[in-house]
Amino acid sequence: MSARNTFDIPIPALFNFAECCWFLDRGYDDCLHQVRDGALIKALAVEGKPLLLRITGADASLEVTVLKGKLTTKTQNTVERYVREWFDLDRDLQPFYTLLDTEKKLAYMSHRYSGLRLMGIPDLFEALCWSIIGQQINLSFAYRLKRRLTERYGTSIDYEGQSYFIFPGPEALTQAPVEALKEMQFSGMKARYLTELAAVFASGAMSRTLLEQLPSFATQQQALMALRGIGVWTANYALMKSLRAGEAIPYGDVGLLQALVGHQLISDRKDQVGIDRLFGAFSGWESYLVFYLWRSMAEPAK
Repeated sequence: MSARNTFDIPIPALFNFAECCWFLDRGYDDCLHQVRDGALIKALAVEGKPLLLRITGADASLEVTVLKGKLTTKTQNTVERYVREWFDLDRDLQPFYTLLDTEKKLAYMSHRYSGLRLMGIPDLFEALCWSIIGQQINLSFAYRLKRRLTERYGTSIDYEGQSYFIFPGPEALTQAPVEALKEMQFSGMKARYLTELAAVFASGAMSRTLLEQLPSFATQQQALMALRGIGVWTANYALMKSLRAGEAIPYGDVGLLQALVGHQLISDRKDQVGIDRLFGAFSGWESYLVFYLWRSMAEPAK
């Protein structure tokens, strides 16, 4: 591999590549990236052309290698912006850890999960589709549906006998018949939500740029909830994962409520006063707290 196909991205002090990869690793379930032999493999569309990336961690940087595709100065800048955003590398986590240390029942997180970043979904359309797919079904089934959708309507890049997929853009999904999605086991309602959302994005009526131009979290939330199929959970999830809105709390999330009860932070799942008290103490870091609570529900990293 030519050195011209490899470049480094500096990382902040509070960063743990292995912990981030462990959180991302869903094995076969997730069709949009793979974690293998300590490396993260991901296909990415840059200027309409697919690149296959291999990302590994070092003491002071991430090493990014383009396994397939052409790396130019312009594409390198685009890839670096994507990776920095995906891993939330430009955020100082110390204020969040200081807050965690003040909450006795959560203080362990700043040590056990040190360096874990809120792994995002930079593409707003993908984030909204994923949150719609996951509505009211278990996570494993949601991943299966995402794979079926991506393999049918997304693009791919082949490398060493394996295909690596890129989530379909809105233009591709506008061509997806509702009946075809129902054959993949999408409900009729979800199939319509996805194709209608694709049409809105394809027309330019909604985009990440337009959403970022709105003056507040509340107006961004309202703009998303005006779209069919998007309620408060879906809107907040997308704002958390794509726009990195600190105050985006996916209220009603089963895993979140389970974690809050398990940590004895609320008396029961209907304890809204307790939920508001806790998140009020983490103003500006609510979405990070949600992410770490989700992390606490998984098996320990090895």
